[in-house]
Amino acid sequence: MSERMHLRGSRSRQEPAKESERTNAGLSCPECDGQVINDEEHGESVCADCGLVVEADSVDRGPEWRAFDSREKDKKSRVGAPTTNTMHDKGLSTNIDWRDKDAYGRSLGARQRQKMQRLRKWNERFRTRDSKERNLKQALGEIDRMASALGLPDNVRETASVIYRRALDEDLLPGRSIEGVSTSCVYAAARMAGVPRSLDEIADVSRVEKAEIARTYRYVVRELKLEVKPADPEQYVPRFASDLDLSEESEMRAKSLLRNAKEKGVHSGKSPVGLAAAAVYAAALLTNEKTTQAAVSEVADISEVTIRNRYHELLEAEEGLIA
Repeated sequence: MSERMHLRGSRSRQEPAKESERTNAGLSCPECDGQVINDEEHGESVCADCGLVVEADSVDRGPEWRAFDSREKDKKSRVGAPTTNTMHDKGLSTNIDWRDKDAYGRSLGARQRQKMQRLRKWNERFRTRDSKERNLKQALGEIDRMASALGLPDNVRETASVIYRRALDEDLLPGRSIEGVSTSCVYAAARMAGVPRSLDEIADVSRVEKAEIARTYRYVVRELKLEVKPADPEQYVPRFASDLDLSEESEMRAKSLLRNAKEKGVHSGKSPVGLAAAAVYAAALLTNEKTTQAAVSEVADISEVTIRNRYHELLEAEEGLIA
């Protein structure tokens, strides 16, 4: 029996439920299949028949008020958004609305509009008080732009922002561009989160050259002692398979091909992106799903020649298959 399931004094069937107790229609007692009631006074769910405490310490962590639309929710809410490293001020400053309307939605007069314009201008100046904050604001804007273009999740943006803040605090930026360092932070964060993007994909959305990204990335990882594992070809497979509309069977087959290639040492010294693309192509053929080398090449941003070469190597490594 679960540790959370213990007996409280057995309750008589005839005893009426207190005001603080409500029937839990979606739950029955695991011991006697009896009716379970919520004892709000003690924060417990108790069987009305045998007295078993099915669940204890149940706390409702939501608000005590109810709202029926987003407008009512905004009006009743007493807290703001959580702090975030993706904004230079961590989201703690105040924004002045640009719509020039009062609390009732009425348009402001000419003098009030002028006043709001001045307030917005000074508010923006106070939000970035020195060169370090201006640098951070520009870099975090770049990180957000690139992460959006690459379809990266919020946790990657947060990690990239933390890496950039560390680089700024440890004075790693002199002699390097803001764009170069912010791009290398996105590249590192994506790999650390297990959703890597190739250097070519990163370079496509960056404002700096591929060589500078690679050089700055190595520098940032070395100086900050970041734990970035070598890229695993399997991590690229789900994205490629999804973009090509392949089935889960094909995706699993591609991963199996890559695991076998690793065991045979075929992956050594080869591009993870090229291996992943070839595995997806081979898996599609083996599971009778239609796709072309050109389609895989476009999705993976790698040449068809590379796909063909890796494709033959993967099939040769697979037991019982001859290219």
